[in-house]
Amino acid sequence: MNSAKVIGTVVATRKDERLNGVRLMVIQPIDSKGNAQGPPVVAGDAVGSGIGETVIYAKSKEGAFGLPNPEACCDAGITAIIDSMYTI
Repeated sequence: MNSAKVIGTVVATRKDERLNGVRLMVIQPIDSKGNAQGPPVVAGDAVGSGIGETVIYAKSKEGAFGLPNPEACCDAGITAIIDSMYTI
């Protein structure tokens, strides 16, 4: 699992039926200090996150496991909202 900052939303007039009811969010992967790491990613949102929140997400097939339909074609999925993070 990885951490990211939610930076936007995706509006899709048509999408795979297995993604019905799933919000698509644009997330910016970050390191443990909150610095951007790599390009932004579109992720399915299973937890109701919002812009500006820090989240945990899974990539690859595991990204869809937290969605209502784990068979959805989704390469990344938000699985948790981080309230606070402590690093050493």
